[in-house]
Amino acid sequence: MSITPCRPRWKGTMTDRERFNAQMHFQPIDRSFNMEFGYWPENFTEWPLLRENGITNNEDADVFFNFDPIASAGGMNWLNPLFEHRVIEEIGDKQIIMNGDGLLAEVPKDGHSSIAHFTKASVVTPDDWKRCKEERFRRDDPARTIDVAAIKARHPADRDYPLGVNCGSMIGKIRDLLTFEGLAYTVYDYPDMLEEMVETCCVLVEDSLDQLLPAIDFDYASGWEDICYNHGPIVSVEFFERVVFPRYKRIGDKLHGAGIDVWYTDCDGDVRPLIPGFLEAGINCLFPYEVNSCIHPAELLAEYGTDLRLMGGIDKLEMRKGPEAIKAYLESVAHLVERGGYIPFCDHRCPPDVKQEDYLYYLDLKEKMFGMG
Repeated sequence: MSITPCRPRWKGTMTDRERFNAQMHFQPIDRSFNMEFGYWPENFTEWPLLRENGITNNEDADVFFNFDPIASAGGMNWLNPLFEHRVIEEIGDKQIIMNGDGLLAEVPKDGHSSIAHFTKASVVTPDDWKRCKEERFRRDDPARTIDVAAIKARHPADRDYPLGVNCGSMIGKIRDLLTFEGLAYTVYDYPDMLEEMVETCCVLVEDSLDQLLPAIDFDYASGWEDICYNHGPIVSVEFFERVVFPRYKRIGDKLHGAGIDVWYTDCDGDVRPLIPGFLEAGINCLFPYEVNSCIHPAELLAEYGTDLRLMGGIDKLEMRKGPEAIKAYLESVAHLVERGGYIPFCDHRCPPDVKQEDYLYYLDLKEKMFGMG
């Protein structure tokens, strides 16, 4: 489907790649990099602008709103094959499904967005893990051989947009495999198994980086953890320091050896207890930086200065209050955009309780304040 943007691109004198790299390195820019993290599934049916123009996913929405392009590439860093996704049972308005991580989950039958209620994991004991590792985490799996030539053809060296390398997950995806409760028990019941799982994830990322980094000039690195909630990490900082951070450090050494010095991880919740370890290992950017689980971006960046970068951080709860609250919040981060190391956008997927007209006001005001318009 050919998508006609609903608004012009922000004006600029730099390429998107030049702009992103300058902004992330506290260097002069023509204007802020313009991006958003996306929307809930309901936005595509409840916002008339998206529904009536046939916009059904976040990738198409990025084109529709004419955001600056940003891309990433990587290898197969997780289990393969996935568990078969299937419906196990239907109970009233709910379904019991098996998801790709091998979890039994209770989900709404109508498919509306909600946090799934997980009832059983396929990996609980060391025997379960041994079998799963042999079947689904093979380093010699042909799917883990990356078609580097295809990536280079898709993202040429003279591209005008930033390209990141995906560094996977050291513990967040393991949480997905074990469940929140399962991970909490495994830390104490099967610590050796858990460390082997983390090591396995690390090795798979290292294998993919060894294929990609010598061949492609990346602008940044990315990862995904989602290992915190509103009271901090769901496993102890001591566990991170002993088991997780050393693996990050190994990955960081490879990235730094390839000249990559901007590395973000997508971790919701209150990440503050983990920031010192992140920084020491090389993760120096938080994305999409959820405000309500932490503190205002200005407070955090005042503490860490130019050691830390943020992407996101525009409070979605303020956005749903309307234009005055949106204006006040954007004004509260304006000095951060000016200083650099900060790209402002909604601090997760924009929810449908933000009115369409208020979201468009937000985009217009963001351009007026941080663009050249």
